[in-house]
Amino acid sequence: MRFRHRLRSRIILSFLLLGTLLSGLFAVSVLFLQNYLEDQLIGATLAEELDTYVTQLREDPTVVEPFYTRIQGYVTRPGDPNRSVSAQVRELESGVHEVTIGGISYKAAVRKDDDLWGFLIYDVSENRRLTRQLVMYLVGVVLLFSILSLGIGWWAASRVMKPVSELAARLGEAQKISPAPRLAQGLADDEVGQLAAALDSYAERLVQLVRRDREFNADVSHELRTPLAVISGATELLLAQDELPERTRNRLLRIARAARQSTDITTALLHLVRAERGTNEDSQSHSVAEVAQDVIDLHRPLMENRPLTLDLEETERVSVIAPESVLAVTIGNLVSNAVRYTPEGRVLVRVGAGRLVVEDTGPGIPEEELHRVMDRHYRGEGVQGKGSGLGLAIVKRLCDLYDWRIHFENRASGGLRATLIFFDRG
Repeated sequence: MRFRHRLRSRIILSFLLLGTLLSGLFAVSVLFLQNYLEDQLIGATLAEELDTYVTQLREDPTVVEPFYTRIQGYVTRPGDPNRSVSAQVRELESGVHEVTIGGISYKAAVRKDDDLWGFLIYDVSENRRLTRQLVMYLVGVVLLFSILSLGIGWWAASRVMKPVSELAARLGEAQKISPAPRLAQGLADDEVGQLAAALDSYAERLVQLVRRDREFNADVSHELRTPLAVISGATELLLAQDELPERTRNRLLRIARAARQSTDITTALLHLVRAERGTNEDSQSHSVAEVAQDVIDLHRPLMENRPLTLDLEETERVSVIAPESVLAVTIGNLVSNAVRYTPEGRVLVRVGAGRLVVEDTGPGIPEEELHRVMDRHYRGEGVQGKGSGLGLAIVKRLCDLYDWRIHFENRASGGLRATLIFFDRG
């Protein structure tokens, strides 16, 4: 099936089918005309000869019946008392007919008048043999023309597809070279050259857009770190004062938590940008449970006195080589979603077996929407509350960057289960 879908193969098959069809139609036309003209010629000749002989016989009764090597002539009276003509021919009506006698094909011209009957029979078996030979020759000609068409199609496809194949090869090489060379260089100013020029223009615009996007992300992530550091430092100084009222201290703690989350997010985004530029460096190993505990501590105040518990269970130590901010952002988005969409019950974070699992007792997600939960700006049908739908999209990008796997499923007892797999235990 792949052969038939290639453009080169389509050209070759088109030439083959066209050549075979035309030569086949020509052969059929030759056979049809040969049979038609042969029947017309033989039939007309026999009818004319018989009419001439009968006319001569009426004028001169002593005229003998004609005799040829392949033609037999008979003249009898109505009813054919001598039975000199075979029954198959004698029973024919006036006209020209085709009849088989003793396995031999004949053309029979019959004329039945009131006073006499005339028969002229022509052996056409040799004609039929020659026709069969002609059919064999024509079949050979059709095969020859088909092979010739295949060869022409192969040659034409090679000539037509050569610039296209060259363009495809250049595209493949361009993916390995940075900056990519111009594709249109050296190509003729034809349709393929115009396509290459259009691809060059499109690629240049894409490179500019990607460069602007990366620079913007890098600049924003970098510039936000300084004011966030200032906020965190000022908050720590204020929290160090003993005479702060409890309400003020709680508010300062919320500011400190928000600043830390913002710092983690900007750091994670900066890692994404650096990784896309090929400058990502391995980080030191971090305990997933310890990062998860910090994330849980940050989210407890957000439950707003709801009848909801947020717990952590570590069945086995799991350590991952990745920036702590990346782990915090990834785990934080999963926990944040579970807390946000679980009005009551329990959110459980389990760590072990090379993975982290977040389970909640919320309403879950319709099965037909599970595959879209990590799409950008997707929040599901009928979802209430704040949220931009970007958190899980960022999680997906981070998972792709560090070769982690994540999937969501509804629990049988109700709620949603998010499984983040860092590695499989071998």
